[in-house]
Amino acid sequence: MIEGSDDRIRAARDEGSSRAAAVSAHPVRAALRGRCPRCGQARLFDGWLKVAAGCGACGLDYSTIQTGDGPATFIMQIAGFLVGFSALAVEIRYHPPIWLHLILWVPLVIALSLALMRPGRGLMIGLQYRNQR
Repeated sequence: MIEGSDDRIRAARDEGSSRAAAVSAHPVRAALRGRCPRCGQARLFDGWLKVAAGCGACGLDYSTIQTGDGPATFIMQIAGFLVGFSALAVEIRYHPPIWLHLILWVPLVIALSLALMRPGRGLMIGLQYRNQR
């Protein structure tokens, strides 16, 4: 059983593949941290973005949770908005040459996309798990 207060955990009798005695009260928060949305203990990812086969602590099968292209779509929109409007503001204010825009904004959009991809995928997995229970 996971240690914690009674308001943070509850019994997992209604889930068929459950070996856990307790369930995380915040599956979205646990998935954002890269942990199992059910118990919050084991790792959610095997690599950078590859979802593990299942939870090593509670036995939750991750193959039923499919995110598709949802995280990538949202991340592209967020990164595009931030970098696009930042580039526009810099262009209006300072009028730098185009090569400076390329040197500045292309690496920034790549870094921002890579940095947000794993938490974005964890968020989608946590939301899907929470809404399927």
